Amino acid sequence: MNNALKNETSQFAEEQKQRAGIFAVRCMVSGEVWVSKTCDLEKRQEGVKFQLGLGGFSGKSVQAAWDAHGEAAFDFLELQEMNDNDEAALCARLRDREGHWRLVLGAQPLF
Repeated sequence: MNNALKNETSQFAEEQKQRAGIFAVRCMVSGEVWVSKTCDLEKRQEGVKFQLGLGGFSGKSVQAAWDAHGEAAFDFLELQEMNDNDEAALCARLRDREGHWRLVLGAQPLF
């Protein structure tokens, strides 16, 4: 593999790196907020939107609000991004920060 291709491949891999963190789903009509943690912010938020659109999301209260008010009434907010090379430490921090954001926002768990 030539150097240019190696550099391009490395750059692509770096751009595709997962971002762990905390996100919220907010219904602007009802004012309800749900918070969750994830190891991949972008993929998880898109997955939640997809499942809600299909009507089969496991979180009953958020699905009911989605069904009642529609997709346009919802915001998906990244609250905090976290990076840690130690997976166990990252999991602990995610749990801690998820609880923090639920308290701050008066939010329900998403799942």
